[in-house]
Amino acid sequence: VVYLVVFHLLFVMFVWSYWKTIFTYPASPSNEFCLSKADKEQYEKEERPESQQEILRRAAKDLPIYTTTASRAIRYCDRCQLIKPDRCHHCSACDICVLKMDHHCPWVNNCVGFSNYKFFLLFLMYSLLYCLFVAATVLQYFIKFWTNELPDTHAKFHVLFLFFVAAMFFISILSLFSYHCWLVGKNRSTIETFRAPTFRNGPDKNGFSLGCSKNLREVFGDEKKYWLLPIFTSLGDGCNFPTRLVVMDPEQLTVSSQNEPAKSSGSNQSFPTRPLSESQNRLLASDSQWVESGPEEENVKSGSLHRNTSDDT
Repeated sequence: VVYLVVFHLLFVMFVWSYWKTIFTYPASPSNEFCLSKADKEQYEKEERPESQQEILRRAAKDLPIYTTTASRAIRYCDRCQLIKPDRCHHCSACDICVLKMDHHCPWVNNCVGFSNYKFFLLFLMYSLLYCLFVAATVLQYFIKFWTNELPDTHAKFHVLFLFFVAAMFFISILSLFSYHCWLVGKNRSTIETFRAPTFRNGPDKNGFSLGCSKNLREVFGDEKKYWLLPIFTSLGDGCNFPTRLVVMDPEQLTVSSQNEPAKSSGSNQSFPTRPLSESQNRLLASDSQWVESGPEEENVKSGSLHRNTSDDT
């Protein structure tokens, strides 16, 4: 009875997570990131890149954008005709800009990004547990097969096939799941691992990392009772992200608890004007600054962590 209950529970959670990963439409930037009709016409008329960038800077001055291209230009998608939010990328397969895009997964025929990243992680986890459960329950018959204790029927080949398939999928999924767990702990996407986001003072692969526990809550939410269920609980809207804005990994830094509170950047500036090492973020201007080396505050207000998940290629 216990065997059947566990088997059906894992199967239901696996199918549910897989379904949500496949059929959750990738989140795209909101209309505020689109150019106005006048700006769009002016942008298309301009032939000089410098003039086009000036138009984009003017349009982006009030947007929560902290990253640029490697050449310090505003990230703009000519295909979708919008200014890309931080961590947003254009998917050539889906032909849309996806918030906090991680990758386009052929296994689910969908983009994995802000709207379904939690579902994708749960899909990997339940797939892993499902394969482990199958391999573990078939192991005793597999041992009997090698010791010639299993009856000489066609079923023994089915046992052999089932064990090897479950074991191979377990090993392959384990490596992928471990990698994405590491990404969650570092608050990075697969794209950001290979190409670090560029802030005012240069590329910084740890610019969005707030520490392991806060990074985890950014994906799974504040209420732990919903973490293992494939329902959307990720924090933020996918367009705005709190940034640690440091050059070194915050988990390897010794940060003083007397740090100066974060200040709002001027309304006439597109990017923070202070060095990234000072952890400036206008999104956290009204909140206390994140401190990773000191004791964490466990009673975090649900509204204090504003995140957005954007992915663009």
